[in-house]
Amino acid sequence: MRKRIIVLGSTGSIGRAALDVAAALKDQVSVVGLAAHQGWQLLAEQAQRFGVPAVAIADQRHYDDLKRSCPASTRILGGAEGLVELVKTTEADFVLSAIVGAAGLPATLAAVGRGLDVGLANKESLVVAGSLIMPLARQHGSTLIPVDSEHSAVFQALMSGQAGEVHRLYLTASGGPFRTWSREQIERATVEQALRHPTWSMGPKITIDSATMMNKALEVIEATHLFGVSPDQVEVLVHPESVVHSIVEFCDGSLIAQLGTPDMRTPIQYAMTYPQRVPGMAARLDWHQARRLNFEPPDAERFPALRLGYEAARRGGTAGAVLNAANEAAVERFRDGTIPFREITRLTERVHRRHRSVDEPTLAQLMEADAWARAEVDGCMRG
Repeated sequence: MRKRIIVLGSTGSIGRAALDVAAALKDQVSVVGLAAHQGWQLLAEQAQRFGVPAVAIADQRHYDDLKRSCPASTRILGGAEGLVELVKTTEADFVLSAIVGAAGLPATLAAVGRGLDVGLANKESLVVAGSLIMPLARQHGSTLIPVDSEHSAVFQALMSGQAGEVHRLYLTASGGPFRTWSREQIERATVEQALRHPTWSMGPKITIDSATMMNKALEVIEATHLFGVSPDQVEVLVHPESVVHSIVEFCDGSLIAQLGTPDMRTPIQYAMTYPQRVPGMAARLDWHQARRLNFEPPDAERFPALRLGYEAARRGGTAGAVLNAANEAAVERFRDGTIPFREITRLTERVHRRHRSVDEPTLAQLMEADAWARAEVDGCMRG
């Protein structure tokens, strides 16, 4: 019996890669649901290509456009609540959560609440609401399988030992496009320069987060929730070759790493077929070629965003939601030309400092913190 999958964020870079994997695994998986924010034309094409019975478009303005473009037999859902309804009412075994930002949180919670296996390509779900998602997953028997290459690597390496035997996790980072730039050069970076990632092909928001290293800050928070470790047990290593995707150090000093080419289709496929492994699409490393693997500590002076991730992880509560939302808002302002690159982290830090974290928040309080942080970014700009 084929595994039935829903792809949330199917028109983004991760979603498109996931559908490439699904097409290659057509004898093992069946796509039964798709969702996107605005890209209704591509969403309609995907629905027809895979014969999907249900699709959802978060931007209600494009509901009629999508409905006209899909087969009459396809169920069309609209609005943010449409994504949740898609997850709650579609018979599925696995949900890939790949919607960028906090917008994917409600649908992810719905999938976990149903006890479905969830592939987490949306790190923001755990950054914002890890304190809610992890207990809910345990309660309903939902297996959370990370799709970020770094957390997928940790997930796989942890199979070499027991949870209590873990000493430290090392999350690798390419260093982004500005790894060798001076602080002055980085502060003057343009949008075009920030989008030139040296090794990975990703969506624009994640690529800019890589340029500031905020993506790694968020991954530190995500790791503490996903693997039950303290922030002090998570370290970041800059590894420009992007071959070693992460490392687990156990209490006896053994280090287990997962290596591979920088291709998101590998962790996506692993999440889809877990616990089995099947032949994959990515190119294999050629060990007949001489190669060097380099590692170096991150430069906190040039990339201060990383420090904010550790601070938010230690504070807990609503701190992760505020850090994530402030960064999302600041990145949007940079992309539309309102602020220079240097202001992304500065604005985010100002909002982070102004926030009084709420311990053990409810979902409503997390959403309030998210909205407050976005408004506060605008307030800081005006002030």
